[in-house]
Amino acid sequence: MAGSERQARADTTAALISDPAGGATAGAGRFGRSGRPLPRPTRLPLYLALAYLVLIGYASLYPFANWRDLGVDPLEFLRAGWPRYWTVFDLAVNVLAYLPLGFLLTLALRHLPGGRASAVTAAVLIGSLLSLGLECLQNWLPARVPSNLDLACNATGTAIGALLGAWNGKRILRRVARLQQELLAPSEQVELGLVLLGVWLLTQSSPETLLFGTGDLRNVLALTPAVPYAAHSFFVLEAAIIGCNTVVIGLFARTLLAEGAPTHLALLAFFVLALVIRTLAAAVLVAPQEAFAWLTPGAEVGLLIGGVLLTLSLLLPASMRVALAGVALMVGTALVNLTPANPYSEVALAAWKQGHFLNFNGLTRWMASLWPFVALPYLTAVGRRH
Repeated sequence: MAGSERQARADTTAALISDPAGGATAGAGRFGRSGRPLPRPTRLPLYLALAYLVLIGYASLYPFANWRDLGVDPLEFLRAGWPRYWTVFDLAVNVLAYLPLGFLLTLALRHLPGGRASAVTAAVLIGSLLSLGLECLQNWLPARVPSNLDLACNATGTAIGALLGAWNGKRILRRVARLQQELLAPSEQVELGLVLLGVWLLTQSSPETLLFGTGDLRNVLALTPAVPYAAHSFFVLEAAIIGCNTVVIGLFARTLLAEGAPTHLALLAFFVLALVIRTLAAAVLVAPQEAFAWLTPGAEVGLLIGGVLLTLSLLLPASMRVALAGVALMVGTALVNLTPANPYSEVALAAWKQGHFLNFNGLTRWMASLWPFVALPYLTAVGRRH
């Protein structure tokens, strides 16, 4: 019995890393030697590569304001000499920023004809052309300066990442496939859900937003708060927002887990990770003494209530859990847009907004603002499956 289970797992792992996304043999009709149906090959590298492309584009063109035409050839920067002002730190950042892109693209393109050589070549071309296009667009942004040195560093980072992907990618995919088989639900949407959950984790690195709070459109649409600040009402709203989003994120993550997975332990570990990210981000980006600024009385109550409600919600059937997650997501998003700004937080975050992390701040704020409006269609798709 144990031998047949090991064989089934081996069959599944092989299928997850084999060729075929969308091939005739990749559907539900594939079976391993054990007779069990094999899931579709993993598309996680593709989803992550696309998400990373968007992040690079946003970070390179933020703040998307005051576009102007100087009448300069967009490719003029390619003929420029060595820049007058540069630092080793800037060069390292430009290399490291594109390294994950090359790695992910190589894994996503591993099925191209020609094998690893074709995947590496395509990944380097995509990364280099992306950097070239973004550097050209920076000609029209007064806050950005196109640089041939940045382009060279970006292309180098892409190449290094691509070579790493070609060298060790198959082993990594095999491990990802094994973990996916053991822990994640056998669903076509599970990998997209993982990407959305990763994006949500990244939004927690912004000390500017309420703990677990997403969907605030007031900065995006330049709206004024509908409710004036008052200590008691802010406490109630903060607790309600954190409670709602604890239920949302817990149930969202539950849709990704297999039936036999250690659900409670996995969710506890995930929330601990989110709070660690929040704490470290506040300590590094704002000030060490602000590391636990998120741990307000409202946050304590919200986490307690949300944890209790989430524990009870996990007892519901799958279809009801998904429906409850959608309702809680809409309620939490509405409350975020009603909550007034905390004057203390605005003063404490002045350095964050005006420092060297302006682009990162804008990126995480936009992701936090838009996350519920992407997560809700995902939950709808999952709900239809149940």
